[in-house]
Amino acid sequence: MEELQGVLQQLYELIEKDVPDAELAESLSDYHEGDIADIYPHLSEEARKRLARVLSPDVLSDVFSYLENAEDYIEDMDTEHAADIIECMDADDAVDLLDELEEDTRDEIIKLLDDEAAEDIKLINSYEEDSVGSRMTTNFILIKSDMSIKAAMKSMVEQAAENDNVSTIYVEDAGGAYCGAINLRDLIVARQNIPLDDIIMNSYPSVYATENIEECIDRLKDYQEDSIPVLGAKNEVLGVITSTDLIEAVDDQLGDDYAKLAGLTSEDDMKEPIHRSIIKRIPWLLVLFFLGLGVSAVVGSFEKVIASLPFIVSFQSLVLDMAGNVGTQSLAVTIRVLSDERITARQTFKLLWKESRVGLILGLMLGSLSCVLVGAYLCITGTAANTAFLTSGCIGIALLVAMILSSFFGTVIPVFFKKIKVDPAVASGPLITTINDLIAVVTYYGLAWLLIINLTL
Repeated sequence: MEELQGVLQQLYELIEKDVPDAELAESLSDYHEGDIADIYPHLSEEARKRLARVLSPDVLSDVFSYLENAEDYIEDMDTEHAADIIECMDADDAVDLLDELEEDTRDEIIKLLDDEAAEDIKLINSYEEDSVGSRMTTNFILIKSDMSIKAAMKSMVEQAAENDNVSTIYVEDAGGAYCGAINLRDLIVARQNIPLDDIIMNSYPSVYATENIEECIDRLKDYQEDSIPVLGAKNEVLGVITSTDLIEAVDDQLGDDYAKLAGLTSEDDMKEPIHRSIIKRIPWLLVLFFLGLGVSAVVGSFEKVIASLPFIVSFQSLVLDMAGNVGTQSLAVTIRVLSDERITARQTFKLLWKESRVGLILGLMLGSLSCVLVGAYLCITGTAANTAFLTSGCIGIALLVAMILSSFFGTVIPVFFKKIKVDPAVASGPLITTINDLIAVVTYYGLAWLLIINLTL
């Protein structure tokens, strides 16, 4: 296996080697589950069956949590064995994996799960896909606030046999409502005669299961905790959202934002049916189609300008491209800033002012450069000097005006979308580019008519 190196090559050779099962199991205990997941797709079918035989369902559940396309390998397994593995997974990982399985296989596996695992999966599936509850795991430790230090330690140890998220321990009051958290280290070093209240962090953050994950990502990231409790309607602890869950949520949000910048309603999936991909793409394409017709109609209205000065069409793409580029840059910056829910109106105005000045300075620089270079080029190719530099001056001024306006609209459009409660990422790249094309066409041909035709013809 030439593409494997270091630890992965050693692991591959170990698994493929003919050694007794007990010896293989002992050797594999020295390797991280993530490394086993990395090597898993490279193994022969016989080697994968051997792994399924020598590794416990608990270890295999960790391996499958790291695997991409884990559903492909689960479907090749005996249903009972697959159920044992999924049963040992964190509930959120189990839900993700089950969602990828064929409906018949999924239903058969769910029937074989124990009551606790089935209830956890049912709980997570009861929340909307974009809510915190759909991202939480039920792998956490919960103790009562009226316990002694010794009783709390005993309860933690008992629960740790089933739940390995032990770095933070959550606390509920006598009525079952969340009242704070305890750092594991604080519990370990606490003297037995002090009240548990002395080490409870009552201000430890929490989030409700029904909250939208995108709306609270920034708030949760700011705490930089390993896990944060997820509460139900009665303030009871339903689960926790871990730092890993947050990273996945941020990655998904970036994927959706990137998709929207490309004019999609949401991110495409490789396995997604063609008709669903078409449904995602067609809405904005129809909008852009009619906007494109508008741009074409505007170009057509300058027919006399183009007929009198056919060579200016050669430089149309320069103005359009630069206007589109600077507008898209402003759009990207604005969407990134607007992702922070705490941004104020004053900060938004400062952003608008800054981007307009950026467009002005860039327009002056590139407009001046194009004025000199295009003028010189036209003179060299035999155009009269006055016409050459009027044309290059027209291009320079058009670039300046188009880049200022493109920066402005690349900022103000997503701000407007956010104001009317629409995802600002929907102010996608193609939309901004089409609007910028319209601005650039009107500016360029309007200036050509005003500066060249009226002054020289």
